[in-house]
Amino acid sequence: MNSVEWAMSKKPEVHTVKHGGGWANRRAGSDRVSKVYPTKKEAQQAGRATARRESTEHVIHNKDGKISEKNSYGNDPHPPIG
Repeated sequence: MNSVEWAMSKKPEVHTVKHGGGWANRRAGSDRVSKVYPTKKEAQQAGRATARRESTEHVIHNKDGKISEKNSYGNDPHPPIG
């Protein structure tokens, strides 16, 4: 599979974000969320499970929207050396 085919077949990242009075997960490029959780921890657990199931990236945001952590559960094209 070449890089263009890989990029086209990759599923959208799962983002854990602050949403209203709670936390939620949404796909990259989407404004919709599937479910709102009362805590960041619960939303993170659900987001991680989705990212693992779909072999994609899980991006976790702080309250202010800045990215605090990224985890790849997919076919990483640039694996770390060592």
